[in-house]
Order: sequence, then C-alpha cells, then structure tokens
Amino acid sequence: MPHVNIKHSPLPSSEPGKVTLTRTTTDAVQQAFGCSEGAISIALEAVSPDIRDERVYRPEIDGRRQLLGKIPDYDTSNQGGRDHA
Repeated sequence: MPHVNIKHSPLPSSEPGKVTLTRTTTDAVQQAFGCSEGAISIALEAVSPDIRDERVYRPEIDGRRQLLGKIPDYDTSNQGGRDHA
C-alpha cells in the first residue's frame, strides 16, 4: 500500500497538470512495487515558501537524508530559504 506525498510551491491551479502528475506517479509506483493501482494513494500538498524550510526542508530533507531516494542539489543555508518547487 504505497503512499506518496508530493509537497510543492503553491502554483496557479492546473487540474490537467495535477492529473498528469498523479497518473505518471501512479504508473511509476505500480511498476516499481508491482502493485495494483487501487493500492496506491497520492497527496499533492502546496507549501508556502515562507514556511517551507521549517515544514519541509529541515524535517523531511535534511533530517531524513538517509531515506531520500533523490537528494536535491541545493540546501536552504545557501539559498536564503528560497523555494525550488
């Protein structure tokens, strides 16, 4: 029962983009885990840039680096907390 939570910058609402992202992610998870589509859940969560460092970067990226399947090529200490989507 894989669950994927995608946190991103608030963007203008794009239902076609959300549908495409959800479909593509579902397909990738199905292929990687060999599970049915019905076993997968996906959340899309907009996070404001002014709280991203405290709510996303520090606890989930910096604090759980050992769990990341892909590590970003930035850190907030040299980016001034700037969001990278």
